[in-house]
Amino acid sequence: MQTELCGVTLHYEQYGESGGNILLLHGWGCSIKHFEPIIHALESDYRLTAVDFPAHGGSGEPPFPWGVGDFAGCVSQLITRLGIAPCDIIAHSFGGRVALYLAANEPSLVNRLVLTGCAGIRKPQTEAAKKKSEQYQRLKKLYQSIEKIKPLEGLARKNLKALREKYGSADYNALSDEMKKTFVKVIGEDLSPLLPRIQASTLLVWGENDQDTPLWMGQKMEKEIPDAGLVIFENDDHFAYLRQWPRFNAVVRAFLK
Repeated sequence: MQTELCGVTLHYEQYGESGGNILLLHGWGCSIKHFEPIIHALESDYRLTAVDFPAHGGSGEPPFPWGVGDFAGCVSQLITRLGIAPCDIIAHSFGGRVALYLAANEPSLVNRLVLTGCAGIRKPQTEAAKKKSEQYQRLKKLYQSIEKIKPLEGLARKNLKALREKYGSADYNALSDEMKKTFVKVIGEDLSPLLPRIQASTLLVWGENDQDTPLWMGQKMEKEIPDAGLVIFENDDHFAYLRQWPRFNAVVRAFLK
């Protein structure tokens, strides 16, 4: 199914005919498909709505570079349009950013939260990362100044593209030029100040060896969200919920009951 919201063609799917409403929010670079084992296990007892974020799956790109608040605003409108508030939210990674924002700023829309490998807390910058960033900025400024010289414009653009590919993450390099701006905007936001404002009961599920959103982030969320509990999946990573989906579903069912 598709709907127009916030200047975007938004793709979503609904499953189940009875029970409480659950909204599923996927991670960056993922789609509704990454929740299929969760959907099939829960649809007999709940009404599920899964949405492809703008620029993911079957949804179109946002009309301008969005921040977390823009994504949350779009999801908020979808919840209202579909009449599923207040809903429980199951969110992974980037979807967790949006869920945190919604729960803190529009609590009437959110019942309970299940956050797995949730992003939103900025990592402290290591010395190596700081030096890498400084080197990137120096080279970027150099090539941008050379770009202004007409005979060297093409070469400068080529070097700028190579520079971004060298220093950018795989997620960043896979994006269109416009979505790169959105990506930078999103990951630059630290949502830590929102944690104490979240009223929803929150289940945190984390892979012990998560490298994308390290375990200390889950521990920080457990400490700072007033009503939160943390479940750790031993020897697993950022996609622990998907690799151990039967266990994840059992934990979620117990929490939602």
